[in-house]
Amino acid sequence: MLFGFLLTFGFMIVEGVGGLLSGSLALVADAGHMLTDSAALALAWAGFHFGQRKSDDRRTFGYMRFEILAGFINAVALILLIIWIAYEAVMRLIAPETVLAGPMLAIAVIGLLVNIGVFFMLRQGDQEHVNIRGALLHVLGDLLGSVAAIVAAIAIYFTGWTPIDPILSVLLSAIILRSAWVLLKNTLNILMEGTPGDIVPEDLVDTLKQEVEGVASVEHVHVWSITSGQPLATMNIRLDEGADASTAVTRVKALLAERFGIDHSTIEIDFGGPPAVCPLDEREAARDKPAHGHDAAHENEPSAPVPAG
Repeated sequence: MLFGFLLTFGFMIVEGVGGLLSGSLALVADAGHMLTDSAALALAWAGFHFGQRKSDDRRTFGYMRFEILAGFINAVALILLIIWIAYEAVMRLIAPETVLAGPMLAIAVIGLLVNIGVFFMLRQGDQEHVNIRGALLHVLGDLLGSVAAIVAAIAIYFTGWTPIDPILSVLLSAIILRSAWVLLKNTLNILMEGTPGDIVPEDLVDTLKQEVEGVASVEHVHVWSITSGQPLATMNIRLDEGADASTAVTRVKALLAERFGIDHSTIEIDFGGPPAVCPLDEREAARDKPAHGHDAAHENEPSAPVPAG
């Protein structure tokens, strides 16, 4: 993963500089796509590296959130880059500029070879690991970008039709935009403590009540991710009369891990009494809060009898 990142990032700089010198916007766009590849490889490596660090008193979850922060910054930077490429493409369609097809073709071919090498390098790793699968998809997308740049260089060399360069750069930017937008949504959802996309809290509650013996109800469920692929959950459970609390909690934790991939869960036993109001649920707190003013003053007054008729 680290060697793949070094190769991709190193050639990204070469391709970006080559695109500026040759006047090829398609090469610059492809360099932007290689930036997404570099970021994916770097984040995957960072996840492996920093994930091994132990937590401490200041960071009880360790450094797992690091890759999410880096991914969010990367997504914002990519969107800004896409806006710039789109602006430049429009300007070049209005006023075409000279493109050096020879250097453009040479750099695109080298980029294709680098991407092929990184692809086969990544295939030596664990194909089931989510980070490696994601990195492979990024590299496959960049392979298409290199092919597009080669096609543009050949077309310009034989026909001199330079508008194909900004047109293909916009197509490459569309590929980058899709990846950047997905990355932005995923990282922002994690930073906002959103529920992981593959977990539906209502289904989780129903599964626990139906399949865990002794669980009567499940309330105040909160599910979020500390980093990609690391969901956590907290909840209150109320037990059936006579149910063993220790056994029920063990079964709940086991089902959460097996069915929903939640290996870190905190389960609180509700031993009865009035339903507790979760301070994080403002709507429930507002609904259960006594009214103020005139309504509150008459809240405890006996209601007037309904006349018979």
